Amino acid sequence: QVQLVESGGGLVQPGGSLRLSCAASGGNFNLYHMNWYRQAPGKQRELVAGISIGGRANYVDSVKGRFTIARDITANAVYLQMKNLQPEDTADYYCNARSSSGTRDYWGQGTQVTVSS
Repeated sequence: QVQLVESGGGLVQPGGSLRLSCAASGGNFNLYHMNWYRQAPGKQRELVAGISIGGRANYVDSVKGRFTIARDITANAVYLQMKNLQPEDTADYYCNARSSSGTRDYWGQGTQVTVSS
């Protein structure tokens, strides 16, 4: 059983930056692809960024060039650096760990990001 704890959310003005962190425990971090999802009020949860076990990153088009995902194997953590934040980035952000087979899927409790002037 993997436990995921997100942190780093908050209120930021448009154009600002935030760094989300996700600390993993209770399992072998190296066996999981790590993802950041977000869910805005009234919308479906969407995959924002993911990083594979091998370190390959992918992003939804709307955040390319602004967000960077990274994983730290020694710290059992994954990060989402967010720059040039816009109001449409406002959402609850969730960390996800998913095994290669897809049979094991774990979620954090979420951290809120609000972009507003």
